[in-house]
Amino acid sequence: MVEHGGRLRAAAAQWGVPLADWLDLSTGIAPWPYSVPPLPAEVWQRLPEDEDGLEAAARAYYGARQVLTLAGSQAAIQLLPQLFPHGRVAMPTPLYAEHPACWRAAGHAVVAWNAPADYAVLCNPNNPTGQRYTRDELLERSRSLRLLLVDEAFIDAAPEQSLANHTADNIVVLRSLGKFFGLAGARVGCAIAAPALLDKLREALGPWALSHPGRWAARHALVDTAWQAAQSERLQNASLRLDALLKNAGHGDATGTALFRYVATPRAAAIHDALARRGILLRLFDDPPALRFGLPGNEPQWQRLTDTLKEIS
Repeated sequence: MVEHGGRLRAAAAQWGVPLADWLDLSTGIAPWPYSVPPLPAEVWQRLPEDEDGLEAAARAYYGARQVLTLAGSQAAIQLLPQLFPHGRVAMPTPLYAEHPACWRAAGHAVVAWNAPADYAVLCNPNNPTGQRYTRDELLERSRSLRLLLVDEAFIDAAPEQSLANHTADNIVVLRSLGKFFGLAGARVGCAIAAPALLDKLREALGPWALSHPGRWAARHALVDTAWQAAQSERLQNASLRLDALLKNAGHGDATGTALFRYVATPRAAAIHDALARRGILLRLFDDPPALRFGLPGNEPQWQRLTDTLKEIS
């Protein structure tokens, strides 16, 4: 099974720090979640229905012609490789590990990003490095492929390079409400693709792929434009502050997105362990050695991170 950030119970057991004492910066999830209105009782009592306005809200927010809502973009990441004939799949490295794992499990061969391929898969911005690809270069790459799959989980704060409004039959865009909206626990995502491919994916998912409470929360979040604007500003300001903090702590110029910063360093494992022993959890990567820092959510957390980095330097 692929390892992910946010496993605080495992961290508490490994490093002997009580669960309540952790500062979790390992996930890249916004520390300020959308405030979901109270759920009416019928949301819990009734099965979800497609006619509740969620898809319309998603199409408007993403600027997309067709969307399919999912139990998180992970559902599409796992199923899409099974819908295509075996082939060569180009991916950059490092990359969100679920992508290569799922394509290999479905019988495909994963190759380097610039290698000849039948399919190509990437995150834009990249997870974990934050590298960005322009619309033009991705559209150009798609012309030689059966499928281009673009995971845009971290693009909401800077959507100008999104491919969500594409009209190509061989491009799939995945979006998620887990990161920018801070609603990871709701497990809501969207696939944006040609109608025929969405129909295949819908059939593979089966009925009621997304819970009624998840649909309720997502619909409200996607239409709240005032909250979205405030969240974008919050995230941009916090990411610049984290940049400065890391630079002052001797970690040079980090890369990343508005939701996280990525630091490549041979000392990644040692820094990760030193912070974990003090109750601060980062995301550790082995190849290449690197750390991903999420955003502190309040002043005491910022001060704690600042003081701890000074202590271990």
